Amino acid sequence: MLCLRAIRPFSWRVFHFRPFSFEPLISQMNNCTDEEQIFGLIEKNKSLLSEKQVGCALSMLWQFQKQKTSSVKNVDCVRNHPQFLTLCNLATTKMGFMSDSTLVNVLYIIQQFGIEAHDSLVEALVTEAWRRLERFDISVLSKFSSCLADQHLHYSPLMGKIADIVNRNLENIQDLRSLSVLMVSISSLISQRFQEKLVNKAELLFDTMDSSQVNTARRIVQFLRNIRYRYYPLLERCNKVFLSNMNHLDLDSISKILSLYYSLQFHSFEFILMTKKRLTEMIPLFDHPASCVKLFVALGPMAGPEEKKQLKSTILLMSEELTGQQALAVMGAMEEMESRNSRLIKKITSILHKHLDNYKPVELLRITQALTFLHFQSKELFVRLRELLLSYLKVSVIPSEISILVYALSMLPSAHLDEVRMSQIEAVLPQCDLHDLNIFAASVLRCIQYDHMYLDNIPGKQLKVLQKLDHYGHQRLQECKSLNLLWEEVKSLKGDWFADSLLEETVVTLQRLMDEINYINVAGIASFISRTNYLSTSLLDKIASVVLQQIEKIHPFAILAIILPFSTLNYDPPQWDEFFGTCIQHLNSYLSVLDPLVLVFLGYSLATLQYFPEDLLKTIFNIKFLARLDSQLELICSSLNMTVQFRLMELNRAVCLECPEYQIPWFHDRFCQQHYNKDFGSMNGGQQQIYKMLAEVLGGINFVKASVLTPYYYTIDFECILDKRRNPLPYGSHNTTLEKLPKIHLESNTQIAGSRLPPGAEKIALEFLDSRAFCRNIPHLKGKSAMKKRHLEILGYHVIQIPHFEWNSMALSTRDARMDYLRERIFGEGCHWK
Repeated sequence: MLCLRAIRPFSWRVFHFRPFSFEPLISQMNNCTDEEQIFGLIEKNKSLLSEKQVGCALSMLWQFQKQKTSSVKNVDCVRNHPQFLTLCNLATTKMGFMSDSTLVNVLYIIQQFGIEAHDSLVEALVTEAWRRLERFDISVLSKFSSCLADQHLHYSPLMGKIADIVNRNLENIQDLRSLSVLMVSISSLISQRFQEKLVNKAELLFDTMDSSQVNTARRIVQFLRNIRYRYYPLLERCNKVFLSNMNHLDLDSISKILSLYYSLQFHSFEFILMTKKRLTEMIPLFDHPASCVKLFVALGPMAGPEEKKQLKSTILLMSEELTGQQALAVMGAMEEMESRNSRLIKKITSILHKHLDNYKPVELLRITQALTFLHFQSKELFVRLRELLLSYLKVSVIPSEISILVYALSMLPSAHLDEVRMSQIEAVLPQCDLHDLNIFAASVLRCIQYDHMYLDNIPGKQLKVLQKLDHYGHQRLQECKSLNLLWEEVKSLKGDWFADSLLEETVVTLQRLMDEINYINVAGIASFISRTNYLSTSLLDKIASVVLQQIEKIHPFAILAIILPFSTLNYDPPQWDEFFGTCIQHLNSYLSVLDPLVLVFLGYSLATLQYFPEDLLKTIFNIKFLARLDSQLELICSSLNMTVQFRLMELNRAVCLECPEYQIPWFHDRFCQQHYNKDFGSMNGGQQQIYKMLAEVLGGINFVKASVLTPYYYTIDFECILDKRRNPLPYGSHNTTLEKLPKIHLESNTQIAGSRLPPGAEKIALEFLDSRAFCRNIPHLKGKSAMKKRHLEILGYHVIQIPHFEWNSMALSTRDARMDYLRERIFGEGCHWK
């Protein structure tokens, strides 16, 4: 009896708040067509609403918002409606009765309506979800992690708990959509081993995913970006999903994917080509500033002249409506587009100036860099920028932020840092990583250059800071015990300070840790070596060994980066034939899908090493391929465009000279004539001095030619001709000039038609090689210079290469010594022809 009495009030309370008729009310909600109808139902039934009905009402309100375009969304009106407040109050009182999925869904919707993280309802929902965390299924857990990420709780203990749950249950997870959400949410605080497990799991589940799940593929790419891992197998599969759904991708999706690809330095020619077409179709569809800015940023860098003109005109018309962030985005895109539209630059800059006080330090750096690149001058703007940067610098204590501020200051006109700022830099140096140290060094060196130029002195404080930068840089390298941690710090390092002060120590550290080189990091380490021009045979041998042992785990997209240092530095590893053969064999099945640019650079790199795989060359020198290449050249910046055209020309030349049996025609006459007609043949003071010495050595100026252009458009510093008795011959009818280059057809015996030299005579090519022709650390000839020597010899020249370190040595410090040196190199040792 007592038990029944105890149960009666509880039962009455439960049934009072959960009327038996709640199903019809949910049906009514599902039949509503707008927010007002939902709010009407809430007002009539608020005293009877159950936790399920509260969840349903919020879900319907959010569904209405999702169906609207950005221009007609009314989130603020809904959030401020009295009945929305009623729903929030009911959610607070009934959350204990909610199912797991309803609880998390309510939290998600409340956040989408802009309720702040410190709101009592949000805090209560998060606390309740935390209490239930271990029992959440994978879909609920993923949505909850997304809610925490929206609150910027990526590093919170709660997110750490979620990561632990995922780690413990990873083998049982079969839903890639939910897993992809979790991967992005927890990416900031997981170990490298856990990262690899997640990548492997995503790859395993990828075939279970519907090919239309663009958002899942995008989140996988986002995860790879977050962990800074360019894992080609997954990227390639995600890219196929994007390509197959291109017609359904909206502007937001395309913008996000492009941004992720840019961060990962992942290039897909097909995606860019289809994206350009899709975005171009969108130009007439948008008249709202936010959408137009997004379109300008996404399409501008790849657009053709007409589209660029249209985009700039549209932005110019809307410029008065742009926010500070939108103006910043436009300025960044203009920098990438290499825009010189002075009217648009002036307009966008005026908006930036108006909002300057609202920008963060990193944004002020972006503004400074863009203004410098676009050559914009405004004393008033630069003065205000300097004031803001200094004000931030006075209160900043974070090393990375201080380095950004100092770097931005050093880029401004009148780059100068006073004693106080130098002391502030000096104080944070012990906390800096190599990246920050390098930024500080570049800034200080720039300020020293300014002070030396305009103030005629170099303050001792600046020199002291440089010394400390050297000290802490070397200390950090010597204490490093992990190759992966070292790589994160050095992969983007460049500049004079790093090259002069830390490069050798960095290579020593890489050699110490090279047993950690594997299929994951081998391409990155190879890229670093080729970029620094530092020849370390032990590192290159290790790279070759790792490739031979782990080639099946290395994606073909990484092969170019691996081959590049061997090509650039002109080095053949042990078992070089097996090494290059293995790389090419691994590439063969991908020749049809690799970007045209990649294939051109790959072909050129192999050509410098005298390696000419027939399948690769036939793929490149094909009309369809060259048409694809032309299409891609339209999508890239002018500097890269010109580099690619030169590499294709140089590859064409190498194949014609070294592999005539392939019967690939020479088709770069017009390109070369257009290029070499520009200022060809001029000599600087040093060359004129050498020209006079050679004329004296050979017997007169008619015995030597300067700035000679050979068949196939090689340039030679100086040329002379010796007869069969080693006597110089004067130039006559056999002289070849730019205007009358002969049509050359190379035969297998390497005789050049049209040379018309007397029997037994020999052409001499004298090349003066500066430091760029050699490896940084030793006098070893680099690949490009070695290939030129090889090709000139095929063209019938005897090549004399004169290194800068010999010509500028103490032994040749007098004019007489240099004259003797030239005689010896031209006529042979012991020969004193005059």
